[in-house]
Amino acid sequence: SAQNSYNLLENLLAWAKSQRGTLNFNPKENNISTLIDENIELLQPFAECKKIAIKKKFTIQHYAVFDEDMINTVVRNLLFNALKYSHQGGEIGVSIDECDTKICVSVQDSGVGISEEDIVKLFKLDNVHSTLGTENERGTGLGLVLCSEFVKKHGGSIDVKSTIGQGSIFRFTIPSE
Repeated sequence: SAQNSYNLLENLLAWAKSQRGTLNFNPKENNISTLIDENIELLQPFAECKKIAIKKKFTIQHYAVFDEDMINTVVRNLLFNALKYSHQGGEIGVSIDECDTKICVSVQDSGVGISEEDIVKLFKLDNVHSTLGTENERGTGLGLVLCSEFVKKHGGSIDVKSTIGQGSIFRFTIPSE
C-alpha cells in the first residue's frame, strides 16, 4: 500500500511538472545498469511480498545519455507495473542490449498480459487506462503516459508486446552517446 501511494504521488508530481513545462531536462552520460539495480532494490520488498523473482539478464555495465530523474521514473514504473500484474510466484526479467547508437531496456513479466485493444490505449493521455493488479493494486493510468513522454523527450521509443495469460514485454530505447 505504501509503495502504491509513493508511486502514485511520484507520477502525479512528475506529470504536473511535465504539463506545466517546469520539468528540467538534463541529459548526460550515466550508468543505466546502476539505475536499474537501484530500482530493483527499491521494489524488492514488494517483490518479496508477492514471491516474485526479479532477474537481471545483463552482466556488464551499460552507459547511455539520459536525464537521470526521467529515466528513473520510466524504469520504476515499468518494474512496478510488472510486479503489479504478475501473480505470486512469477518472474520478471530485466535486460539491457546495445542496438546501434541506442541502449534498449526490456522488462518482461509472466503476468496477466494485455489485450490488443488495451495496448493501443496505454501511452495516450486522452484515453487514460488503468486496470487493477493481481492483488487489487490500483494505479492512475498516468505511469505509462509519463514513460512514453519521457522516453520520447530523449529521442527514444517505447513499445509493448503482450499475450493474455502469458505476460508482457515493455521495451524502451535511449541514446547510447
